[in-house]
Amino acid sequence: MRQSANLTGEYMPVKKGDVVRAIREKLENSVEAKASDTRFPAYLFETQGEVVDIKGDYAFVKFGQVPTPNIWLRLDQLEAFK
Repeated sequence: MRQSANLTGEYMPVKKGDVVRAIREKLENSVEAKASDTRFPAYLFETQGEVVDIKGDYAFVKFGQVPTPNIWLRLDQLEAFK
């Protein structure tokens, strides 16, 4: 089982169906951000995303509040949505 950080910085298992959000600091300072536009939309950090799939160190996350495409994020860039 893969893990991601929770709100206190502790690591927790992440599995399909979990409700998560992106961690701004980890996403903005990532290699992925440096390779593309660093102006990430607020919904990544403020709304609930559902883990649809996990492959290696990445989770495929579906954000349902706004009509957007699903996105692959590294597990360490995710935290439980509380």
